[in-house]
Amino acid sequence: MDQIIFPHIHRFRATALAGICKNAGKTTVLNRILREVPADETLALTSIGRDGETWDLVTGTQKPGIFVRQGTLLATAAGLLRHCDITREILAATGVATPLGEVIVLRALSDGQVQLAGPSVTEQLVSLSQLFWRFGASRILIDGAVGRKSLCSRRVAEATVLCAGASFGGMEATLAETAHICRILQTPALPGDPPDTREKFVLCDKQLHVRGAVTDHFLLPLLRGLPEGVTVIAQDASRLLLSASALHKLELRGGSLAVRDGITLAAVAVNPYSAYGSSFDAAEFLQKMTARVDVPVIDVGSRQ
Repeated sequence: MDQIIFPHIHRFRATALAGICKNAGKTTVLNRILREVPADETLALTSIGRDGETWDLVTGTQKPGIFVRQGTLLATAAGLLRHCDITREILAATGVATPLGEVIVLRALSDGQVQLAGPSVTEQLVSLSQLFWRFGASRILIDGAVGRKSLCSRRVAEATVLCAGASFGGMEATLAETAHICRILQTPALPGDPPDTREKFVLCDKQLHVRGAVTDHFLLPLLRGLPEGVTVIAQDASRLLLSASALHKLELRGGSLAVRDGITLAAVAVNPYSAYGSSFDAAEFLQKMTARVDVPVIDVGSRQ
């Protein structure tokens, strides 16, 4: 099999998959990576949503399953174990509660289909990663959930693969949303410690240091009072929840964004097929996305 995704993530120990919408193609990308990872690696896998089910419980659309090979480490909710057709060894109970039961760490003793539902909080994901390393993982993959950028924190993963699909809407809207998210994820890192304060924000010269999330609701009322050319600094890209319109208004005043902990956007994976029946011209979608973002763009769905 040709390696079309792994070359872009091979140098990162922990990689997260994020999607711009539901049914963006994350599971297809995940399965491709699972097939491309070299056989001599011990892969660890979890999800911050529920993944691997045959039908999406929210949209009612059909979804691909998740197939793992023998030796893979998994973290999933105890209530989903009956849906995993692998022979397994239970390694640890994490104490992390989910609506589907406690998150359990296990090792696959055979190849087979699995369903995943792991931790959703950054601190829990960090602790889980430590367990994975302890049990011999050489690489971690974290499958994300729509609207959740917490996994794009460097504390959780070194790199992100962003998935963009026709399920979002029209082609132009999909291109624009993907380009905006790519800009946020590629916000440059500005080294240095933040001011020692409990305030929500501190303005030092032309640097606005923000604790917590940077949202439209927070930033827009402040813009007129901020100096031109101000740099708004957040901890990491997961805290930057600005719309494209708000970012444009900041830039009109010569302002910019920065983070203290940067993350690598390794690639954009495009899916020209919508779960709702429509589709884009695959070649046109790939070409236009490549022109809109400055990272590698891969059409995985058309190369299965």
